[in-house]
Amino acid sequence: MPGDVLLLRSPSEDGGPDKYEEAFHARGYRAVSIPVLETVHTNVEKLATIVRRAGRIEQQAGDVQDRRYTGVIVTSGRACEAWRHVVEQLAWEEKGGHEGAGAGAGAERWSTIPFYTVGQATASALSAIHHAFPSSPYTPQDVRGATESGNSEKLAHFIVADLSSSVPSGAKGRRLLYLTGDKNRDTLPSILKDAGIELDNLQVYATQGSSRFEDDLMNALEGVQALDADYDEHWWIVYFAPSSAKHVSPILSKHFSMPAAEKPDAQNAGTLRRARLAAIGPTTSAYLEAELHLQVDVVAAQPNPDALVEGIASFDGIEKP
Repeated sequence: MPGDVLLLRSPSEDGGPDKYEEAFHARGYRAVSIPVLETVHTNVEKLATIVRRAGRIEQQAGDVQDRRYTGVIVTSGRACEAWRHVVEQLAWEEKGGHEGAGAGAGAERWSTIPFYTVGQATASALSAIHHAFPSSPYTPQDVRGATESGNSEKLAHFIVADLSSSVPSGAKGRRLLYLTGDKNRDTLPSILKDAGIELDNLQVYATQGSSRFEDDLMNALEGVQALDADYDEHWWIVYFAPSSAKHVSPILSKHFSMPAAEKPDAQNAGTLRRARLAAIGPTTSAYLEAELHLQVDVVAAQPNPDALVEGIASFDGIEKP
């Protein structure tokens, strides 16, 4: 008999049915997704200072001229959120007349500085900042690269070509502001460095374990119990990434009998919900077994909903309808 499935991932945010939950429901399982990670802003005040300076680079000892950023690189929606957060903060300060309020000299300069983005979604998120704050001098208006670049490598080549054609002195020696997270590949910086383009990296967000995970888990478990207490005894827990596993596993062990890789621990088996573990791929499975010493019963043949459900259903002996 199919049981309950706990999906350690954020549910779909596009307004439609979640593909993983729907795939499990089609095979008779009850599935619930719980976010395991959250994003927090970092270096907010430093970014606010840069935004106030309207693209002017802070002068160092020995500098003889006032330099400005030739552009800003934004490769994720999280980085867009960080810029929007600062724009909102500055708008609030100026409206209330707080210390530090007032547009920096030449703040209108941001309207002429290009923002280079990966993909249309990121470009739309940047454009939405200007639509939300049309009178603010701090909003991005010249957004480039959306349709020409679907990844960081393509964006880097686009930036080199764009600067080479639009800046009279060429791309070499130009300096750009690069808004990053806590996990970044070096593909884009390497390509720009080879072209003589300088980058000022600023981390504006970081990903960490969700501070609400235990509360969200309790709400989910209580919801299942309210539907059918007897149906609450047999669970599958599906891990989707090593990065979140270490954070959530100690919390899960309070509510589930987690199978150990070396020898099952039956100490609390009579009082906790029984659970089997599945992983979306071999990398996650290897981490669970080697680092957390957990037994993984199913590894999806492919990292997609159908393969995951098929693996678990086959283990449970449930045939396709």
